[in-house]
Amino acid sequence: MINRRRFLELSATGAGAAYAVSIGTLPAAAHGRAPAGQAGATDPFRPKHQFRAMWIASVTNIDWPSATGLSIDQQQAEFIAWLDLAEELNLNAVISQVRPTADAFWPSPYEPWSQYLTGTQGQDPGYDPLAFQVAEAHRRNLEFHAWFNPYRVSMQTDPAQLVPTHPARVHPDWVFPYGGKLYYNPGIPDVRRFVEDAMLDAVLHYDIDAAHFDDYFYPYPVAGQELPDADTFATHGGSFTDIGDWRRDNINRLVREMQHRIHQHKPWVKFGVSPFGIWRNAASDPLGSDTNGTESYNANYADTRRWVKEGWIDYINPQVYWQIGLTVADYAKLTPWWADVVEHTDVHLYIGQAAYKQTSGVFTDPDELSNHLTFNHDYPEVDGDVYFSAKDVRTDANDSISRLVATHYSRPAIIPPIRHLGGKAPRRPDPVGARRQDHAVVVSWRSPADHDHGSSPASYAIWRFDGHVRPNDHELADATHLLATVRRTDDHLQQFVDHDAVSAGRYTYLITALDRLWNSSSASPAVQI
Repeated sequence: MINRRRFLELSATGAGAAYAVSIGTLPAAAHGRAPAGQAGATDPFRPKHQFRAMWIASVTNIDWPSATGLSIDQQQAEFIAWLDLAEELNLNAVISQVRPTADAFWPSPYEPWSQYLTGTQGQDPGYDPLAFQVAEAHRRNLEFHAWFNPYRVSMQTDPAQLVPTHPARVHPDWVFPYGGKLYYNPGIPDVRRFVEDAMLDAVLHYDIDAAHFDDYFYPYPVAGQELPDADTFATHGGSFTDIGDWRRDNINRLVREMQHRIHQHKPWVKFGVSPFGIWRNAASDPLGSDTNGTESYNANYADTRRWVKEGWIDYINPQVYWQIGLTVADYAKLTPWWADVVEHTDVHLYIGQAAYKQTSGVFTDPDELSNHLTFNHDYPEVDGDVYFSAKDVRTDANDSISRLVATHYSRPAIIPPIRHLGGKAPRRPDPVGARRQDHAVVVSWRSPADHDHGSSPASYAIWRFDGHVRPNDHELADATHLLATVRRTDDHLQQFVDHDAVSAGRYTYLITALDRLWNSSSASPAVQI
């Protein structure tokens, strides 16, 4: 492992430059590391397990659809382009916003069709966008995390601009205006149950891999404005004497209940939250971070540290949107703080990365994001990263994403299993053989028979080695030889076409089977050509 001191030395000397890797070779790893497989080392720049995703935002048409009123073909082509980008960059998940403002990207019985699809709230777009998104993501073996905003109703304050059947108009006592927007009131128990039901509908009826909340719970404070919930507190405050504690309890209940209800129906579906990156500053609480920024604990009434310690979420994805060395909120202080929070818990940690700050110019170093991932090597509790937002990943300002990908994502990666969600490693695949076809190699294997509930393969990992060799288990410990992961098809005979194989090359292939929670089988017998 590179320690923090060595990382800073390397950064100062420019050793974080991008590098290229060719399949079948074992070049010396970047930053002076020993190649994987030598001296018992694994290469942290080619991790076997790592979560890699980008947020695809729909509110105000930030990412998708890029505008309202596009045809079905145009909308679908745009979304497929985002998935193609994810594949190109060796990402393995997308987090797509399907309920941005108390509306829906699916035919919900609870709330109207989103205005961000057609330009008119309640208008049927002519197809089921969520079903389409899930199917296309899974076709590429990308996890699909359905992103919900729990309480935001509208980006403006006039209920009359909502469709007449909107719950906010049917129950005007459920909402309040604040800061130029309209919100459901989190302090009303019926509201909490309703928003849970509305979001759970997508969990129940679609094959999503995770339900995802963003950082908006109570709205961020606006100078000179008080939250208009004093009457709600008087009615529903119970034994609470402090309105802040009561607000936090309302959000705690939402989070705890949502996880319970998801797992009650689909134990394999993950529940994650991407909160503001600071829980509390150390000046406010000795358990807090060495920062001086806005605190989610008081701003959104989101007690995020408690959610981790109580196990109310399956992963936490804090938005650590600051550069290394920033005084008010230093990435190099916040990430270790979050790593310490999740240590000895069952909660996985993914870091939210601000790709948009490369676009805007706030991040002046094009290697800032890449340096973040190098820094993370010192903290094995960090299971991956998510980038906001998709359009900034595509923009690739100053080659910042290209640099990151070349250094850190040169190989694919398998999503780390969240063990407490269960699952079971499938039986290993039965290889059929390999044959040359034009300038490629076609590898074939049979899906193992489904012999136990929960052990069916959902996908496969394909590993390739130069020459006719006998790879050992250690050589599967990082992704140096990981060629791809592919979704299982309905056919009994599975195939993968290796287009990068050299025509006269001699290769050894192994296949491992993965269940939908990424538990892995042992490797198949070798296939050689």
